Amino acid sequence: MHEKHHTAARPVTDGPEASLAGPDMATAGRPLTVADVLTLPVLSAGQPQVVTGADLLDRPVRWVHMTELTDPASFLKGGELVLTTGMPLPEEPAGVRRYVNELADIGAAALVIELVRRYHRPPDALVHACEARGLPLVTLAKDVNFLEVTQVVHALILGNQAEEMRRTQRIHEAFTALTLRGAVPEEVVRAAAEMSGHTVVLENLAHQALICAPSAGTVEAALSDWERRSRATPPAGSRATSPVGRTSVSGPGGWLVTSVEYQGESWGRVVMLPASSRHPTPSAFDPTAVTVLDRAAMALTIARVIHPVPWERAAHRDLLRDLLGQRHHSPADADARVAALGLPTRDCGFVAVLADLPQETDATTCEALLCEELRKQGTQALVGALGPTRLGILLALRPGRPCPPVVEQLSRTVLGLAPRAIVSAGSEATGLFDVARSFREAIRVTEATEPGQALPPGRSYHQPSDIGLRRLLFALREDTRIQDFTERRLSRLLDHDARHGTDLLTTLRHYLDAAGNKTLAARSGSLSRETVYQRLRSIERILDCDLESGEHRTELHVALAALDVLRAR
Repeated sequence: MHEKHHTAARPVTDGPEASLAGPDMATAGRPLTVADVLTLPVLSAGQPQVVTGADLLDRPVRWVHMTELTDPASFLKGGELVLTTGMPLPEEPAGVRRYVNELADIGAAALVIELVRRYHRPPDALVHACEARGLPLVTLAKDVNFLEVTQVVHALILGNQAEEMRRTQRIHEAFTALTLRGAVPEEVVRAAAEMSGHTVVLENLAHQALICAPSAGTVEAALSDWERRSRATPPAGSRATSPVGRTSVSGPGGWLVTSVEYQGESWGRVVMLPASSRHPTPSAFDPTAVTVLDRAAMALTIARVIHPVPWERAAHRDLLRDLLGQRHHSPADADARVAALGLPTRDCGFVAVLADLPQETDATTCEALLCEELRKQGTQALVGALGPTRLGILLALRPGRPCPPVVEQLSRTVLGLAPRAIVSAGSEATGLFDVARSFREAIRVTEATEPGQALPPGRSYHQPSDIGLRRLLFALREDTRIQDFTERRLSRLLDHDARHGTDLLTTLRHYLDAAGNKTLAARSGSLSRETVYQRLRSIERILDCDLESGEHRTELHVALAALDVLRAR
């Protein structure tokens, strides 16, 4: 049995290059571990071999303790690398188990025993006890100067502590600068992700992910099934978290969590995700990450106080703008982000709606009231300001529920808050990546809508099918090509009327409205047919056109409609 343990021992280094490499550069930014110490030249000269706990060598080493006492645990505080020649080990197995149990109970990082004086291979009782308690056991085949080991390791630890203090100072300065310039929450979360190298998420009390700054991964990977995972993660500082404190590792996902609160009132929490979600451990976050998350929570608290827009509304606004601008890396990222805000994404459709408010309307107040009304109605939607007087609404359509009634209910709700608002809707989108098209259609409908434009009975909102020739020209009225076309077709007739005091333009309008019927044109203008014939011949001569030509009549009809739009008739 003893031989089995001895042959299973694993050498720490594989060659002189590894044994000469110290951890002073490799451990920058993280605590010194048992594995780091074993690769130090001063210790690797003793040919260390790991007998037990090979998977636990990432334990941090807080200090090194040389001992020849039978009860060394009484002088330890946890995290020490214990060095011994083996001289104080009890002879009987029960004494050995007690010795190991005391070290494990106090939280010693590892036990290193020199096999030179008393032992030449580790006792079976010691190996079994270390295996049972999960205490790394390392043997040294050659004599090592323990004092020199202590000096080197302590120098590295102190150096790391000094560097950690400098990093902490830089983190404090960075977040202080963000706070002083009034950074918004998105900037704070993004800075936390960049400083820590971890994905950082801000969520509200309803476990909705408001802001996500991914690091190395994707938004989909970070936010997938967010609410369930978040609810399985207890609040920071609760009895279920470890270590205990304001910022702590919590839940099955091993998240680093801290609360965002002010004067005892919690507003949400900010979460840092481990680099590997498969094997999360408390050691996945170094002290720098903890400091970053602490300072991020403080900066978010201040941002919440100085920026009046609630986090949820800002999150809706930013998400709507990103959907409109198609700024997501993939459809899956968009789905994950929308779902994390509480809007369903599976087996449902979407429709984009715009509400253009009158200039005198307080858009911020209207946005808040609309959100509250939709919540009371049970309508699932994202609502956010897309401009000073424009609200964007993304409606989720449940299966079997047609689009028009849902949009009509929303439109009447908006008009109840702002009676002179113009509500326009795009066509239905089957997926989130198609939402941008629906928003663009709603924008075109809004641009083509004149104030006070009549709507069909029973409908209070405008839709793409409403855009006829006049509304299309109204939307394009600022395009110089429309203006140039109108001038080229009608300017000579307009100039003639202005110079001679005639009204040939009205006669042309009556003729075109009557689809070329001269009798109807005469009746509309209260003129005789002979007068209409004479005027039409004058119009043909002035415009150099043939009014019997369908193409010419169409061009003149479009030009007249454009003229009316340009004159705001």
